[in-house]
Amino acid sequence: MNGTPEADWLNLLIGLLQGAQLQLLRVLDALGLARHVHGQPAWPWAHRLSGENLLIDLGQARSLAWTLVCVGVALLLLLIALVWRRPRWYLLALVPMLLIVAPWPHANVVLVPATPTSFQVSPTGFTATSITRGRALYAQHCVSCHGADGKGEGPLAASLAVWPPNLTGPLLWRRADGDLLWRILHGMADMPGFGGALDEADAWALIDYMKAQGAGQSLRALGHWPQPVGLPDMAVRCGTQAPQPLARWRGQRVRVVAGTVAPGEDPRLVTVQLLPPASNPEAVTADCVADSPAAWAALALIAGTDQLAGMQLIADRDGWLRVRGQPGQAGWSDDDLLCRSDRPPVALAKGAVLPLDGLGALIARMDAEPVRFVKGGFIH
Repeated sequence: MNGTPEADWLNLLIGLLQGAQLQLLRVLDALGLARHVHGQPAWPWAHRLSGENLLIDLGQARSLAWTLVCVGVALLLLLIALVWRRPRWYLLALVPMLLIVAPWPHANVVLVPATPTSFQVSPTGFTATSITRGRALYAQHCVSCHGADGKGEGPLAASLAVWPPNLTGPLLWRRADGDLLWRILHGMADMPGFGGALDEADAWALIDYMKAQGAGQSLRALGHWPQPVGLPDMAVRCGTQAPQPLARWRGQRVRVVAGTVAPGEDPRLVTVQLLPPASNPEAVTADCVADSPAAWAALALIAGTDQLAGMQLIADRDGWLRVRGQPGQAGWSDDDLLCRSDRPPVALAKGAVLPLDGLGALIARMDAEPVRFVKGGFIH
């Protein structure tokens, strides 16, 4: 996550930009003024307000923030002038002055090219089934150029005019999912579109697979997740109840334990035992179980390992994977928190005392440092 002092206000600013544009698109759709592309409302303009560029140029981000303040005050003065007649002309005179003194940012920083699908999101969400489907599609359509590891060094890469991008680096995470969807289906300057061979469901599955693959490759290379990755949704059985999606427990911390032995229940966490493929149903030791081969393969991919048995993965209340416990380790330590800020823990900065047990300390830090979404320009 980002440890700079600007993180809070910058996330608020970027969230405001993103939310305002999304709400505008919804209003246009409700009024019948937005056409539909790939099953969702399409952004009607060639540009959109940029969040990702503001992360790079903090000076322009500050200029935009102050400009929005000036515009907001100007609008407030206009409203007051409508109901308060006596000082109306004084108030109206202040409006152009505010707009003149506002430190307007450079248009080429705030505006970036948009696609009709810039604000679209996967209709199914990030799921284990989608990741598995995307793996097969990637092997069929992408591996020859991007390589099995996604680093852009496939067998045909050297013959191309431009080397394919590294899908395991930050480039993938700086693009909105909707823009990735458009590029997969319609292509770009140095890449053909696959709209003739893939539909939008296939493209969303490819995006999910690339997220999981990138997370695993980063974990292998760096030892942590530099970009946030969610816990994939999967079917979970608890006792004799019918299977439920894991997303049902959003708002609670979730621990997934891979293998035939699960630790005892912990009131601070929802524990889900993930059984390996073709395992004996009698191996269940937890109240809640996931036994999908797709779920096992998806988490192994995200964890960057072929030896998933015995590993524990913990997601925060928002569904982001934060903690990894290695098979056979005796206890928990701060090193197990793999998605975190570089700054000192917030709880310690306020003088609070962390729990004595290692898992409790991890949970306290995880709660104190929430993940911020990065796709399309949000800080992690």
